[in-house]
Amino acid sequence: MDRLSGLIAFVRTAELGSFVAAGRVLGLSASAVGKGVTRLELQLGVRLFQRSTRSLRLTDEGNEFLERCRRILDELEDAQAAISRSAEKPRGRLRVSTPTVTYHLLLPILPQFLSLFPDIELDIDYNDHMVDLIDLGVDVAIRSGPLSDSRFMSRPLRPVQMLICAAPLYLEAHGIPQRLEELSKHHAVRFRFPTSGKLQELPLSLAPGQSEPRPRTVFTCNNMEALRGATIAGLGIGCMPDFLAREPLANGDLQSILNNCVRTANPLSLVWPSSRHLSPKVRVFVDYVGKALEADAG
Repeated sequence: MDRLSGLIAFVRTAELGSFVAAGRVLGLSASAVGKGVTRLELQLGVRLFQRSTRSLRLTDEGNEFLERCRRILDELEDAQAAISRSAEKPRGRLRVSTPTVTYHLLLPILPQFLSLFPDIELDIDYNDHMVDLIDLGVDVAIRSGPLSDSRFMSRPLRPVQMLICAAPLYLEAHGIPQRLEELSKHHAVRFRFPTSGKLQELPLSLAPGQSEPRPRTVFTCNNMEALRGATIAGLGIGCMPDFLAREPLANGDLQSILNNCVRTANPLSLVWPSSRHLSPKVRVFVDYVGKALEADAG
């Protein structure tokens, strides 16, 4: 039994609880499965199972190794599926979940995508809540921030820079802050996260020991479009992603401030369930959106 077969034997044994059950699924004898696992333990130099006459129990090392083996086998299945389906035409409904504000990123690039792949039907859910992709049958999602869920595969997109902006009319009336501490004398337009109810903090890069400025909040909302509108209207200083601020910055409705005091850009990623084969429709969407947004960032 080679190393890959040994990995498969180990995973099936761990999942089913016995060499007999694993052998039944794999079409092998219980003895062959047991020898394959033993050989794998010798190669690794660790014990994966605690054995008794009545049961098998994973060791701590076995539990850790099991999760990694599952990911390896998932990737292998995806690779095999990608090869076998390479000639298959992308088609069918593609369910996408993405934060509401990202329609500014997606809408300009979607017409060409649908032109290239006319047999795909896009079903996009613009939602600021963290939906469960697996439970809701979502094929692919856009997520911001670090990713930690091992159930998902991912592809990084262009990073998103948060900008601190204000309307020229507001700045004429209240002055342009040149230092972080001056923000405490200003009014703030703030975003409230729909999922937690917490207010978004300004993305400030503070020096060690430096106190965070506290502008007076005059307007709060849970929609970035409304925040942008309130900032353009001159209610106060607002924080928004670069792609949302692009047009009002270009036409003079907004002005970015304190750019040298803002934290670095946030990661943005496409994610999809790792247990699901990367179907042709998901593959072409991931590739197209990744390349299109890289060009947009440039």
